[in-house]
Amino acid sequence: MTAGRPGPQGATWTGDGVNFALASMHAEAVELCLFDADGRRETARVALPARTGDTWHGFLPGAGPGLVYGYRVHGRYAPRQGHRFNKHKLLLDPYARALSGELTYDAAVYGYARHGADAWRQDISDSAGCMPKARVVDPRAFDWQGDRRPCHPLEQSVVYELHVKGFTRMHPDVPAHLRGTYLGLAQPAVLDYLLRLGVTAVELMPVQHFVSEPHLRAKGLSNYWGYNTLAFFAPHAGYALADPVREFREMVRALHAAGIEVILDVVFNHTAEGGEDGPTLSLRGIDNLGYYRLEADDLRRNVNWTGCGNTLDFGRPMARRLALDCLRYWATDMRVDGFRFDLATTLGREQEAFNPAGDFFAALQADPVLSRLKLIAEPWDLGPDGYRLGEFPRPWSEWNDRFRDTARAFWRGDAALVPRLAERLAGSSDLFGAAGRGPQHSVNYVACHDGFTLADAVSYAHKHNEANGEDNRDGDGHAVSWNLGVEGPTDDPVIQRERARQRRNLLATLLLSQGIPMLQAGDEFARTQRGNNNAYCQDNELAWLDWRLAPAHAAQVDFVRRLIQLRRENPVFQRRAFLAGVQQHHERFKDVLWLRADGAELGHDDWHDPGLRTFGMLLDGTGLPPAQADARRGDNFLVLFNAGAEAAEFTLPPPISGETWVVTLDTSQEALTVPARGYRSGHVYLLDQGSLALLVDHE
Repeated sequence: MTAGRPGPQGATWTGDGVNFALASMHAEAVELCLFDADGRRETARVALPARTGDTWHGFLPGAGPGLVYGYRVHGRYAPRQGHRFNKHKLLLDPYARALSGELTYDAAVYGYARHGADAWRQDISDSAGCMPKARVVDPRAFDWQGDRRPCHPLEQSVVYELHVKGFTRMHPDVPAHLRGTYLGLAQPAVLDYLLRLGVTAVELMPVQHFVSEPHLRAKGLSNYWGYNTLAFFAPHAGYALADPVREFREMVRALHAAGIEVILDVVFNHTAEGGEDGPTLSLRGIDNLGYYRLEADDLRRNVNWTGCGNTLDFGRPMARRLALDCLRYWATDMRVDGFRFDLATTLGREQEAFNPAGDFFAALQADPVLSRLKLIAEPWDLGPDGYRLGEFPRPWSEWNDRFRDTARAFWRGDAALVPRLAERLAGSSDLFGAAGRGPQHSVNYVACHDGFTLADAVSYAHKHNEANGEDNRDGDGHAVSWNLGVEGPTDDPVIQRERARQRRNLLATLLLSQGIPMLQAGDEFARTQRGNNNAYCQDNELAWLDWRLAPAHAAQVDFVRRLIQLRRENPVFQRRAFLAGVQQHHERFKDVLWLRADGAELGHDDWHDPGLRTFGMLLDGTGLPPAQADARRGDNFLVLFNAGAEAAEFTLPPPISGETWVVTLDTSQEALTVPARGYRSGHVYLLDQGSLALLVDHE
């Protein structure tokens, strides 16, 4: 082995050999361990001969793709000083592109003696037989066939959150051997469904290679969602038939060919090594102090601002570089179109406090590739002052959980919510109005993977997570939900109709609001998890999509499809500026007019009336803001809301451009279409209790 080069990190095939580079600030030596093709037998062990800065490196002539390897890192085992080096533990390359073998939670994978008087004593058993190994890949061994990114503008995006396995595991039109795989998502039946629905992007729940936690395996459960990353650069092997890298690329290529973007839900806030009592699998043994945030008064212990046992320290250059290199790999080599960052507040904690101007965010903004992608934050973590909604820097968008909670509470009939709902409908300027941001930086949703499904949100007043094995203690106990009289399934046709109406109300509210709408897969056909609002460990029919529901709820699927089409065709729902109740041009209507049921504009007393549950939103589609002056002109709309317990009479305002208002949908109607009767100024429209109506004014 020769000295090689300190970059790039990881194992890089050069055509005449493989260069190995591993960053460790505090290591004293690094050994490269080579294995046979199935990773069971070690065939050679050699020290990396050179160190440049904090990177250990070496070049192995003649080696190539398919080579299986791992590392042993030498250094001090001194937990009180934060060091957990242990040469007896085989470690996975954090830059591994593909894996060989699986993780076994044997005692040997733990770097300390878990029993006896001195629990922190170093364990000297060899873990190689229990560890997955890294496999060298050929980054050029794929024909992209002229693949091009769809590049949908943010304001025109409709995001569809799905789980790679769960989406097709029970899909009747996907070949049985491809169900639950990357290639399953590339099948014509799936692509056709997504295209007909009208979504512009799929947001894939974690596909970085993950493992199940020991406590789940002990219960006979597994980590279904995937928020427990072991190998950041490697596509999860469980979603592939044979070659995860190639099959993931085939999936991306097929989705791009259909005009659909691919956004990855990525996990950089913690790793699968868990807390200080967890196994030594990779970063803990490579440089515990250089990658993890440790308790200042006891360096043996991990800071746990993620709820998962450990927290990556983005104040450390090695941790930031790992995340940035990983993002560039997925963006360039795997050609994804954006990222949703789990517990993203952690990424801005270079010290304890969140800093939106920190080095990680600055590096992303300066990167010529990453800065052009869609970047979406889950804007919270469990650390001090972890809830940071609206505080991420431009160009980041953020999951807006206040949209979800406000919309649900309004339609549940809660009091004093009209002002808050109006703010959400207008794009949430109270949250995103600073620093040149706009509605497109708010990712709106009424349900997501983490919580009740849409159908369950209107069918269960309480969570039912008993199947998770935690006596129903897990999950959000304060989620906004209601059951309309019966907890869970019912044969009562009246309750069934009311639940369907409330689903339509929430879907219409979502898709008629400013911002980026995000649908959870299957909510369009009323998928249920039987009241489980934390199905992270349910890799079974409870969490997989039951496609038998789609025909039974075909009207609701068409309802969603129709709303997405209407949104796509009308720039008034795709504004890059907030609705502000102002005139965009001289003598034109205000961009939005908030109306009482009698047709008058809402006044000060109305906004402060806690009993107000009926109002209208008049949208001027002829006067878009100057930034969108070149956009095509669309229609004008009047949206009527009635969350009250009684029907409401709405006196209609004058149409903006035409002569009549035409009702295009009414959520009180089970049929997809409503009579296309024209209403003139001053006419009264009777809107049933707990319903929404959309009227259009054609020029």
